[in-house]
Amino acid sequence: MEGVRIEDELKHDVFGCVELVSWCDPAAPDGPESVSVRMIRRVVRGRFGAGLVARLLARREERALRALRDAGTAAIAQAPPVPAEVLAALRSMPTRRGFVPRPKDVFLRPFAEGLPLHRATHLPRDFFTLLEEAARELHGAGVCHNDLHKEQNIVVAPDGRPVLIDFQLATLHPRRPTSGIEGRWFVARCRDDLRHIQKHRRRYTRDGRGPEEESVPDSARMKRTGIPLLWMRTGKPVYKFVTRKVLRTRDGEEMRPITGPWPEWTEPVEPDRPRRA
Repeated sequence: MEGVRIEDELKHDVFGCVELVSWCDPAAPDGPESVSVRMIRRVVRGRFGAGLVARLLARREERALRALRDAGTAAIAQAPPVPAEVLAALRSMPTRRGFVPRPKDVFLRPFAEGLPLHRATHLPRDFFTLLEEAARELHGAGVCHNDLHKEQNIVVAPDGRPVLIDFQLATLHPRRPTSGIEGRWFVARCRDDLRHIQKHRRRYTRDGRGPEEESVPDSARMKRTGIPLLWMRTGKPVYKFVTRKVLRTRDGEEMRPITGPWPEWTEPVEPDRPRRA
């Protein structure tokens, strides 16, 4: 189809590939070469159960994003309406490596404009406060991200606001008609999301790297407890063994080096907000 193309392959492993794709509307006012929409295309494939696992994770992400869109969540990537024939073309076109996928094995989500946290050169002074609010907005919609320890899952948008991506490990907790969302598992997952954000805040503000008023004292540090602690001691070693030894793949976690360079701090996005005590 005219105007549909693959801009880049972002990832390729035993579970398939992730590509940045785009559509240039020939009738766009800025001309046929102007990009009308960018999307992330996840193509699922794999042998010996890897394809099944990848498909389950992709569908989990779809469900979480659908719930967040229905709730009007602002902290996820947004995309303009795309014609059905364009979506069909994006699902059916070959990958950059020439593999022709089945449309049902292709999952699309909006592309988040900006830079991942570990590559951002500038951060507004209230970035981590906005990030905490973004996580709480997810939780209010009954969604826990469960993968916020990765800096690449936090995008700094051009306006300085945080955008959360990669919901493959997200859990959806439907709201109960009478009692709302409750349960130890949900509370533990919410706390763990916020604990990871606090870890990022500590890392980016301690030792003079960021505004002193945004730092977290040791006395306020959130520690891993309960289910997350149990997972770290039992489930995480099994997960690492399966992914790294059996499937011979890594999750591609990236972090800003301890030596920097660290971002430059700019004026807050919401200057009228009260500062942290």
